[in-house]
Amino acid sequence: MSTDDVRIGVDIGGTFTDIVTVRDGDVHVTKTPSTPGAPEEGVVNGLEKSRGEASFAFDDVGFLSHGTTVATNAVLEGTWADTALVTTEGFRDVLEIARQNRPDIYDFDAEKPAPIVPRDRRFEVPGRLDERGNVLRDLDEDRASDLADTIADSGVDSVAISLLFAFENDDHEVRVAELLREAGLNVSYSLSSDVLPEIREYERTLTTALNAALKPVMDSYIGNLESHVRDYDVGAELKIMQSNGGLITADAARGRPVNTLLSGPAGGVQGATYVAERCGVEDIITMDMGGTSCDVSLVQGGEPLVSTDVTVGDYAVGVPMIDIHTVGAGGGSIAWVDEGGALRVGPRSAGADPGPISYGRGGTEPTTTDAHLLLGRLDPDRFLSGELDVEVGDVRDAFDERLGDELGMDPQEAAQGVLDVANANMQRALRVVSVERGYDPRDFALVAFGGAGPLHACRLAADLDIPKVIVPQTAGVLSALGLLISDVLYDYSVSRVRQWSELSPATLTETFADLHEQGEQRLAEEDVAPADRRFDRTADLRYVGQSFEISVPVPDGEVDDATLDTVVERFHERHERRYGHADPDEPVELVTLRLRARGLVDTPELAPPTTEGSVADAIREVRTVTYDGEPHDTEIYDRETLPADATFDGPAVVEGKESTVVVHPGQTAEVDDYGNLVVETGGGR
Repeated sequence: MSTDDVRIGVDIGGTFTDIVTVRDGDVHVTKTPSTPGAPEEGVVNGLEKSRGEASFAFDDVGFLSHGTTVATNAVLEGTWADTALVTTEGFRDVLEIARQNRPDIYDFDAEKPAPIVPRDRRFEVPGRLDERGNVLRDLDEDRASDLADTIADSGVDSVAISLLFAFENDDHEVRVAELLREAGLNVSYSLSSDVLPEIREYERTLTTALNAALKPVMDSYIGNLESHVRDYDVGAELKIMQSNGGLITADAARGRPVNTLLSGPAGGVQGATYVAERCGVEDIITMDMGGTSCDVSLVQGGEPLVSTDVTVGDYAVGVPMIDIHTVGAGGGSIAWVDEGGALRVGPRSAGADPGPISYGRGGTEPTTTDAHLLLGRLDPDRFLSGELDVEVGDVRDAFDERLGDELGMDPQEAAQGVLDVANANMQRALRVVSVERGYDPRDFALVAFGGAGPLHACRLAADLDIPKVIVPQTAGVLSALGLLISDVLYDYSVSRVRQWSELSPATLTETFADLHEQGEQRLAEEDVAPADRRFDRTADLRYVGQSFEISVPVPDGEVDDATLDTVVERFHERHERRYGHADPDEPVELVTLRLRARGLVDTPELAPPTTEGSVADAIREVRTVTYDGEPHDTEIYDRETLPADATFDGPAVVEGKESTVVVHPGQTAEVDDYGNLVVETGGGR
């Protein structure tokens, strides 16, 4: 067997680790319990289980990619490594001062998040550059060398170096690192000129400090994982998913762990993009709803929207990430009544243990999943756990006692209210990534995945006039599938704050050439063939006096005066779409130049499903299901036995191994040639 015959994607979730194996076009899905204390053990357990179920040998694996939550969890839980920060004299408290925006503008007692590096581990070094990178004051090398002993005494494992205007001239940062190493400080180093060579002192220092704090954590995890993988004789090089939707080598992830903060959700967006393209759709909104949260994002022209203004936990990280908006709405979100007598859902979740009442693990608080069960959308005979003899009556009693009594509703009404509130929360999230970004939802399809996404998607699409919902055949493990079809991606950037009218084509040509050289070298090191290398250039522009900018694509080819005119015209167009106005007579300012180096990955050809039979053969039963407060006799379909080209009308419920799809009255569903369920909602233009 060729080593290209087996491709594996591994995605770690809070409850399960998903393994998707593609062999000769056949897709095999394996789920194994995650091991939060040692995530790499869950990975190798899943690989071992998948090998047995899919019948392959480890030395036949030619491609292995991994989406990880290790860096994310370290940020959310504050379990990063002890880190020191070296910065320009007078800028010790940048992390403390942060931005003027407050967590709650009307709360005078609100506190900002604790700095990643506490004040007693933040150190200053004399030396100063101006805004163009010219030396105003020489670096005090003796003071920098003397810091080595002080930093060593603090017991840190990593050092971040972020000096003023290092994005224009990195000489001082590089020299500080050299002096500390020469003085015997044996720790890992992160330089802002390498991690994020861009303006905004707080974001640059924060991102560099966060990268430094995560390096020992990620180094340990990836080292352990690679060791386990080698023990199993897996020959493929381990690839790691980044937040920007591209893969990098394990070594690159060790050096830039801050680039993996949205690794898992990014894989889902990539998988959704791939599925939609097979359906002939390039403009989509993705919706990944699990047990505790719902992640939504927008894809236009087959490319996910990328932002450098994404918050992870309490921290605004400046590296490019797929623009994913998260709300606390999941299948385990707990419903409750607030002090004002209003029904609320989430953000607190029952999680996986004890989970919803219907899990039978001791849960007592009503959740979104329980509401679906009570309204007939989930099959009690197949869903309720027998471990604690949970019955539909137990769920009904919980809704009656905990919600109905306070709201003056019967349990069915309370359950419908829970779904309405949860849908309202997710609808707001969908508007954030579409309407608030200047996009009309009627021009997009909604791709729903995750265990709970397909339960809500058709209702949400109807409410937003989205014409089509696509539910992938592998909806429950789409993030792992996305890891198998993602390209190698490296993002490079540098800030050059200049008025556009003062720029010459030579300036852009020279800067892009430097970035291009870095990208070429990196892709060559990863053995990407020259024919498979792609480079995309963008420029971040703003009107003079504005605080934030808009990213604009720069045409391929030689940069000349016509190129500069095209870029600024595109800026005015994008500003109009985003904010509703533009002024071509206003002076424009360049802020940052960016280059994306892409190494194309051979996408595996997935074999279409071969289910035979008729639509009628797939009907399991007819049961009463409540839609918007009205009961309907509803046909329940087995997704595994629905043939390709099957068409049926709502109301309907389609039950699969990983997810359940609720099709509402008036909607029409069809199974495409790839096994995806496509629902026409009647919305759109």
